[in-house]
Amino acid sequence: MKIAIDSDRNGYELKRTLIHFLREGKNKVFDLSYLDAHDGEDYPDVAFNLAKAIREKRFDRGILICGTGLGMAMCANKVQGVFAGTCSDVYSSERLVKSNNAQIICLGALVIGSELAKTVINAWLHSEFRDQRSLAKVKRMREIDRMTFSLSHELRSRRSRDL
Repeated sequence: MKIAIDSDRNGYELKRTLIHFLREGKNKVFDLSYLDAHDGEDYPDVAFNLAKAIREKRFDRGILICGTGLGMAMCANKVQGVFAGTCSDVYSSERLVKSNNAQIICLGALVIGSELAKTVINAWLHSEFRDQRSLAKVKRMREIDRMTFSLSHELRSRRSRDL
């Protein structure tokens, strides 16, 4: 599994810890380090960059870390076809994949300690989506995702015609 990881400044130390942890487990981990190359930008850009890479199938899954994980999830979910969720417990991290087929997990470095983060990430990594009870719900979420982006595109087209 190819895993992309990135963070804002609040999540930098936890990101380093998780990279080491993931590599010990023989995972292919790619630190995107977006902020190193883009001075003056912040977590919305970090999340958008990683989510685009997931959409383009350059990575199988992604990990985003900021202060709470909430802003990262909100921004990553703005990329069509990408589902992200914030987790700080094992059960939620499993359900993120098993029930929702999400590709990105978001963590809050100010919310979760490094040892719990390792446990949460380990559970997330070992979870797989199974097309059982959740398949219809995930299909519906994907339909809503497509409708939302189609509507957004339609509104932008109308605005440009009106100008």
